[in-house]
Amino acid sequence: MRTISRRSILGGLALAAGFRPANADTGEKLSVATSDGGVALTRYAAEGQGKRAGVVILHGARGIELRPRAYERYANALTAAGIDAYLIRYYSPADDLALEKITTPEGRKAYHAGRFDAWSGRVSAAVTAILARPDSSRRLGLLGFSLGGYVAAATAARDDRVAALAVLYGGMPEKIVPEVKHLPPLLELHGDADHNVPLAQGEELVKLAKVAGAEAELVRYPGKAHGFDFSESDPIAADAIDRVVRFFQTRLTAG
Repeated sequence: MRTISRRSILGGLALAAGFRPANADTGEKLSVATSDGGVALTRYAAEGQGKRAGVVILHGARGIELRPRAYERYANALTAAGIDAYLIRYYSPADDLALEKITTPEGRKAYHAGRFDAWSGRVSAAVTAILARPDSSRRLGLLGFSLGGYVAAATAARDDRVAALAVLYGGMPEKIVPEVKHLPPLLELHGDADHNVPLAQGEELVKLAKVAGAEAELVRYPGKAHGFDFSESDPIAADAIDRVVRFFQTRLTAG
């Protein structure tokens, strides 16, 4: 487990400062048909011709609308590094209606637990569509935040086309843990003051990945709570983006 120091954060800032906003606010709207309703995607394309790797970005429990700029910062950093980014809305219209009626954290948690199978299926359908694109190098990763991290982990455990997995303050759904036999290389970023998703959940995901034979790293941010990377003014946010982009560059484009 790696703990972040001030020196490492400043080093990350130097690289992150070089990322220019690519295609900000001009993402291409796509839709993938599934038996569970359409899956909406916003595609941010890296510059240049030829085939490129891709990363699918999975939002947290409150959807894309709560922090759209936070997700877009990751998309822009990925495209600046030559990787196409796809922001996916894995909720179905029925999910939106159901979640509007649930008023308690316990109720939402129970609802989420019953939907992981469907959500991972929707993400895999998007993976199929992305890999079939003529501009795809057929190297694809998943980047999940909070609930999206759980969905990304569940999908990666079941879909061996996923070549890399990065999770921020998430884990593996409890019901899926017993069936995990495979995971791709994993990067987990987690604050040790997270009361929404305790650090132990990230630690367990990393252990699970290693047992399955995957390379896995946990980066621990001391004193940081849930959603520590939401603020653009916090150096930790730039450090997290830098680490995520470097991870995907190594796993999807190196060589």
